[in-house]
Amino acid sequence: MAYPTDFSDAHIRHWQDAELLYGVKRWGNADQLYGFSAECGLKAVMVANGMPVDATGTPMDSRHKQHIQDLWGTFRSFVDGRPTATFLHHLPDSNPFAAWSHHNRYAGSRYFDESAVAGHREGAKRVRQFCLRLKASGHV
Repeated sequence: MAYPTDFSDAHIRHWQDAELLYGVKRWGNADQLYGFSAECGLKAVMVANGMPVDATGTPMDSRHKQHIQDLWGTFRSFVDGRPTATFLHHLPDSNPFAAWSHHNRYAGSRYFDESAVAGHREGAKRVRQFCLRLKASGHV
């Protein structure tokens, strides 16, 4: 059974679990969860800004069904012209997830170490802070 989508909750949950895994040097799974946390955070903002979703909360537009490595640019275009855009300076211009892939969930542990995960962790942290600022300002 598939439960309804809750991007905001998933954003927080994936961040928390990534931090736990990072703390015990479980680099590969931490890396994946940082990517999914960032993706869910941006999608939560998009939903709050009118992104059409179906009854289960899934984005209706295929351009919005992307993973973070592709969603970054789509997100910036989506919020352009909306009040949320005034907060974009809190996110890096360049995509910190450009080299991240959801396919790496199948990769061997030997491909992950702290240095490989650090940039994705920082990117997820910036998305988290962005989402917290938007929430505090009443924009989401």
